[in-house]
Amino acid sequence: MVKNKKTINYKWKSSDEVFKKISKSKKFQKVYNEELLRLQLAKQIREARIKLKLTQQAVAKRAGMTQSVVARVESGEHSISLSTLGRISHSLGRNIKLV
Repeated sequence: MVKNKKTINYKWKSSDEVFKKISKSKKFQKVYNEELLRLQLAKQIREARIKLKLTQQAVAKRAGMTQSVVARVESGEHSISLSTLGRISHSLGRNIKLV
């Protein structure tokens, strides 16, 4: 005895099609913007350090933390606390303005 099998046809979508659909979501936009801000902040910290001709080790010493913390912040791949951000910005002679 053979049972009736339903055939399911899947439609392949390009990554652009998927991104276009998901990027309209409010939740996606919020997370995307937060990630973009984190990456921009990481870039600004690295550029400020380089402009002052400081090594990550020198910034870390001034901020009272390890060099690996500074490296993680500059990578933009990790979240950072306001405390850590404040210590690093102070070591670079910068002020933070939260808006």
